[in-house]
Amino acid sequence: MSANLDNLTLKLGGMSCASCAKRIETAIGEVPGVSECSVNFGAEQATVQYNPQITNVEEIQGAVEAAGYSVHTLSEDVFAQDNDQEKKAHLAQSRDLITKVSVGAVISIILIIGSLPMMTGLDLPLIPIWLHNPWLQLILTIPVQFWCGYGFYINGWKALKNHAATMDTLIALGTSAAFFYSLFVTIFPNILTAQGLQAEVYYETAAVVITLILLGRLFENRARGQTSQAIRQLMGLQAKTARVIRNGKEIDIPIQEVKVNDIVLVRPGEKIPVDGEVLEGTSTLDESMVTGESVPVKKQPGDEVIGATINKTGSFKFRAIRVGKDTFLAQIVKLVQQAQGSKAPIQRLADQVTGWFVPAVIAIAIITFVLWFNFMGNFTLALITTVGVLIIACPCALGLATPTSVMVGTGKGAENGILIRDAESLELAHQIQTIILDKTGTLTMGKPTVTDFVSVDGTANQNELKLLRLAAALERQSEHPLAEAIVNYGQSQEVKVEVDVKDFEAFAGSGVQGIVSDRLVQIGTQRWMEELNINTENLRNYQHNWEADAKTVVWMAVDGEIVGIFGIADALKPSSREAVQTLQGLGLEVVMLTGDNQQTAEAIAQEVGIKRVFAQVRPDQKATIVKSIQGEKYRRHQSKIVAMVGDGINDAPALAQADVGIAIGTGTDVAIAASDITLISGDLQGIVTAIGLSRATIRNIRQNLFFAFIYNVAGIPIAAGILFPIFGWLLNPIIAGGAMAFSSVSVVSNALRLRQFQPRSMNH
Repeated sequence: MSANLDNLTLKLGGMSCASCAKRIETAIGEVPGVSECSVNFGAEQATVQYNPQITNVEEIQGAVEAAGYSVHTLSEDVFAQDNDQEKKAHLAQSRDLITKVSVGAVISIILIIGSLPMMTGLDLPLIPIWLHNPWLQLILTIPVQFWCGYGFYINGWKALKNHAATMDTLIALGTSAAFFYSLFVTIFPNILTAQGLQAEVYYETAAVVITLILLGRLFENRARGQTSQAIRQLMGLQAKTARVIRNGKEIDIPIQEVKVNDIVLVRPGEKIPVDGEVLEGTSTLDESMVTGESVPVKKQPGDEVIGATINKTGSFKFRAIRVGKDTFLAQIVKLVQQAQGSKAPIQRLADQVTGWFVPAVIAIAIITFVLWFNFMGNFTLALITTVGVLIIACPCALGLATPTSVMVGTGKGAENGILIRDAESLELAHQIQTIILDKTGTLTMGKPTVTDFVSVDGTANQNELKLLRLAAALERQSEHPLAEAIVNYGQSQEVKVEVDVKDFEAFAGSGVQGIVSDRLVQIGTQRWMEELNINTENLRNYQHNWEADAKTVVWMAVDGEIVGIFGIADALKPSSREAVQTLQGLGLEVVMLTGDNQQTAEAIAQEVGIKRVFAQVRPDQKATIVKSIQGEKYRRHQSKIVAMVGDGINDAPALAQADVGIAIGTGTDVAIAASDITLISGDLQGIVTAIGLSRATIRNIRQNLFFAFIYNVAGIPIAAGILFPIFGWLLNPIIAGGAMAFSSVSVVSNALRLRQFQPRSMNH
């Protein structure tokens, strides 16, 4: 089943707690052909990996529906997803909860006022005695119990049919125990008084508990809606219309009708509708909404533009190259959705607990009743403690502790131009001990330029231009950044580069060779020249001087003899030195990888403050070096957690080998696909922000888990009456209901604090 697996994302409905998520996960996992399934309670999503030759989407959805939950498939095109319908459903749910909470609150207040004399043991003349009439309280409680609390019974019954139990089961059992005991007392009070027991009713307990829990769900519903705000903001960035040129006429069309190769006109102040390549005109674009970079970017013919960015100054025409679900913005939204629906490893303990949580609580409630009734002989005491145990237990808080923080954290990352593949990558980033930086395109601009060229005959001679023509013609066949620099230099010297090249060969990490004008031309590293037995002695003095200035030296041989060398410099990014210092300030070891020789590599490393350097590294050696550093021992004999940062195709194996692969978004699609975290802007400040965000998110998750576990570990024994023998203190089921309702709200509210996260300044 490892081959030809499809991925499926399902939107779920009807979940009330983490136990529901566990049930759905189990139900989908039992479908033949399903390889992997992860249900995120906070995001209300299921991510499924399955073999389409064994099962299909309909069977997987059927398993969810059979378990008692609603489900629909999310479209691959994020902009085609019916978000308006989802928003309407969310609002409808909120309105329904508001109505039920309002009705429940009014009735609960009347019931509490009527019960105050009994609850306090005081004579309160201002409260009419008829308000405590059990028949009146029964009539008032029925709509709260069976209309406001209807959902608890329905969901509890669905769970029972599937031989399971959820939080709704606990609420239905707890409030029903209070209600039906009170109903028995109302109809047969003489049976209790004949046995010397007080005929007390607890209608207000059932009504108030249901109202408080619904109020908690209302707050939770609103708060959880804010956790996906980043998705809505991203989707709201898309332009609604585009001005295209068809048949020589300018027409405005809906964004959905733009096709690949359409010519699009953009005026100042307008949004770029889709991704494309500038054909005519120049302008500056505000790309901050997708890259996190606030500085406007200049665009001219040949440059790519990103959909949803804003045109600031001039008008220009561009050719559409990606539309719909293929646009950069759509890919960002899809990645954020996938990350928000994934599970972090830290959630495993909570998942294990929620698997047996509800059955365990029911068992504790039964034991509580039996112990108090047998040893104390007090039915009222046994009832109150049993109801309290059922009501106060909250698997919801455990289920929301991790996913809500992950949703907010990944959304916050997208706001800052950081795309995080999944929750596991987000969690692992806070454990990084070593960061390996590829030099070209990561520390440097990735656009090397020729600063010097010397032939064996010296400079400024006619032979030099002939050699440049040979070099530029050969390098024109290569896609390497250094090759592009030589071609650009040749063109700047006005030499002819459109020359036929025969038998072209590229040797990774070494150089290129080919037949140009019937002459064998070889351009590459000194090491490669020596492997070819070509003497490099006569130009060594230039080599040493240039390498001392952190320039890369490229050698050129014609017909087996050195004829010249190029000095090539790749300027450091303005943020490189500050980023390295900040990372080191966070206690991280920073390592540099480069194909440059040792002297040049050390000169660049010294400039940015890196002490550990691997030079003359071929592309195929990068992953090996990452693996060797991973094998180094850290504290207490633990292996190092290593991050690799790169931007090129040759970085992909190293990015995949690293514990956390970080791709510079300005690099290649292959590198981005192999990474766990993508920095859209290419600014190294993004590494600092990503690690800071990971640390803040994990800290937030730990706080949530601590409060959720402590709440249940302390709350359930207190509700069971553990403090009664010592202090004579019992937990009122009403207080238990309020505590349960707001435990989930507190967890979600704490997760929402992550929205205040600010990227760390590299100056601090």
